[in-house]
Amino acid sequence: MDKVVPTAAAAVADMPDGASLAVGGFGVSGVPSVLIAAVHALGARELRVVSNNCGADGAGLGVLLAAGRIARVTGSYVGRNKEFARQYLAGELEVELIPQGTLAERLRAGGCGIPAFYTPAGVGTQVAEGGLPWRYAPDGSVAVASPAKDVRAFDGRDHVLEHAITTDYALVRAARGDRHGNLVFAKAARNFNPLAAMAGRVTIAEVEELVEPGELDPDAVHLPGIFVRRVVPLTAAQAADKPVEQRTVTPGPILAPTAAGEVRA
Repeated sequence: MDKVVPTAAAAVADMPDGASLAVGGFGVSGVPSVLIAAVHALGARELRVVSNNCGADGAGLGVLLAAGRIARVTGSYVGRNKEFARQYLAGELEVELIPQGTLAERLRAGGCGIPAFYTPAGVGTQVAEGGLPWRYAPDGSVAVASPAKDVRAFDGRDHVLEHAITTDYALVRAARGDRHGNLVFAKAARNFNPLAAMAGRVTIAEVEELVEPGELDPDAVHLPGIFVRRVVPLTAAQAADKPVEQRTVTPGPILAPTAAGEVRA
């Protein structure tokens, strides 16, 4: 029952080229950056990644992307990753872009053993009708396009069939975890992490704080250990390394109190 692995390198050592990965995080929040760095150091190539986005330039999955290690991305948000856009438009990267709620449910369904489901999201668009460019050719033409999906009416409303997602591995980051793999996520850093963890056949969790079994309140556990195969405790420096993707605070006047206690610029 003790699932602790001493290092991230040891946790990902058996990952082969061409492996599929479900990766938690949104932008740079809740991203398993230590495990991603270990995959980069391992040298695995032709990876097929399922994640909300592919990281930022130079951060998160952006590290693997810049190194040319990712062959395919299934996600719902492109963001400001210029290298992602360059590789996709140049025909170097295959991209399946799907509605964000659909991605979340496809991951959850995979973890729950539900093979497929119907949803109204995407009806009347290329999501259902097919033709979305998955991969471009070097000349700019569409080399691979999305196929049409089954559409059925329920209670007078059309719904499109979506298949569940399961992957060879899942990489997630948690605020707290115990040796049995029970995980607790911090606020917005929970995002896609529980869903990605459920979808992976071998789920690896990096945890900022490792506790002993029984120390976590069962009612506070966000993901039970049954979904987690390996737990990697982070160092204090690794746990504190939480970059900000975009700083939005603008410079302003310096405020200082007067003798009367007023605050003036």
